[in-house]
Amino acid sequence: MKVIINPPVAEWGDLCNRPLIDNARLEKNVREIMENVRRGGDEALREYTRRFDGADIDDFRVPDHRIASSVNELDPRLLEAVELAIKNIESFHAAQKPEEVHVDTMPGVSCSMRYLPVEKVGLYIPGGSAPLFSTVLMLGLPARIAGCREVILCTPPGPNGDIHPAVLYAASRSSITSVYTIGGAQAIAAMAWGTETIPKVDKLFGPGNQWVTMAKQLAASEGIAIDLPAGPSEVTVVADKSVPPEFIAADLLSQAEHGADSQVMLVTTDAGIIGPVKIEVERLLKRLPRRKIAEAALKFSKILVFNDYDILMDFVNTYAPEHLIIATSNYNDLSGKVLNAGSVFLGNFTPESAGDYASGTNHTLPTNGFARAWSGVGTEAFMKRISFQEVSGKALQVLGPMVEFMAQAEELEAHRQAVKVRLDYLVNQKNLSWDQSIH
Repeated sequence: MKVIINPPVAEWGDLCNRPLIDNARLEKNVREIMENVRRGGDEALREYTRRFDGADIDDFRVPDHRIASSVNELDPRLLEAVELAIKNIESFHAAQKPEEVHVDTMPGVSCSMRYLPVEKVGLYIPGGSAPLFSTVLMLGLPARIAGCREVILCTPPGPNGDIHPAVLYAASRSSITSVYTIGGAQAIAAMAWGTETIPKVDKLFGPGNQWVTMAKQLAASEGIAIDLPAGPSEVTVVADKSVPPEFIAADLLSQAEHGADSQVMLVTTDAGIIGPVKIEVERLLKRLPRRKIAEAALKFSKILVFNDYDILMDFVNTYAPEHLIIATSNYNDLSGKVLNAGSVFLGNFTPESAGDYASGTNHTLPTNGFARAWSGVGTEAFMKRISFQEVSGKALQVLGPMVEFMAQAEELEAHRQAVKVRLDYLVNQKNLSWDQSIH
């Protein structure tokens, strides 16, 4: 891990840069896949599944009986753990459900805001070397709480053409409407445009590799809403000598094992912890089944040392990490200085893993610095706001002339006329009390 001491502000931009991807070539390849799926439907999906996943699948929809039987294939201890995670995730996300807002902005002018569910949502769950059943819970449970009418899930087939039973069980416990065995950019295209088998959705959710991420961006460019922009996963650990070095090392490695492009950073005011942390990283690294992946990520990781916490937190907010762990003796004070982060983990006994699985917060978070403007997924992500307003005739006589002046100033005459014809109508009424009948 590269150590950098007191980097000047002028260098922060370079230190905050994430790895560059050849987006031009990637976009060309992904766009070709998506266009083929748009034109070819299920047949194009079958071809890509054979090519990329090595599986021949005739019917992409997973039968209900297969989903129901998944519970019999799982360790009872895992089932118990999943139930605890469900309880905590539901508790936290149910509390997020917004209530209707109603305000009388002036006498006779009533404004309200209603929150309604997005009707059809599509969830993408990566396959690869790790069955991310936790992400099914993180997306499926808030969708259920929000009240989405249709929630479909796409995930790539495993080596045997099947889906891991933990993913299927999580889908059943999250009340997913239907599960489809299809992965990659082609799955995003199928949910974005619809095929003979897979329905078109209104909003796309879920992580994925750079192909999936690009596919979501291309879908968004054509009007399909997405959860958030994303890149490789990342963690920044702020620590001092009050935390055991093996805690720090374990937190860094838990992120590094996600992928070779994962971003791992330690930030401190105490250079004395660097040596012990490096020793623990090497010791723990030897135990990891995904050691080669973690080693690849660590090659591009950094340790930054600053003179004081104010400068340190300025840097952290500039970097805007997806996951931010603050394990210092003054972590409560530092938490108040956080401006930009996806999710924050406080104290010595709050590993990122807790939020990844079962504390109750959501692990679908903005990466690549997008935490400066984007939030992680919550219940509201599966809902939309609709505003309502009602103006009485009497109120329009007060409000209307002001609206007329504003419309005239913007040279939008039809806007002014929409008010004027109503005001003229009210003036011409013989019985002005008529106004009472149009509240």
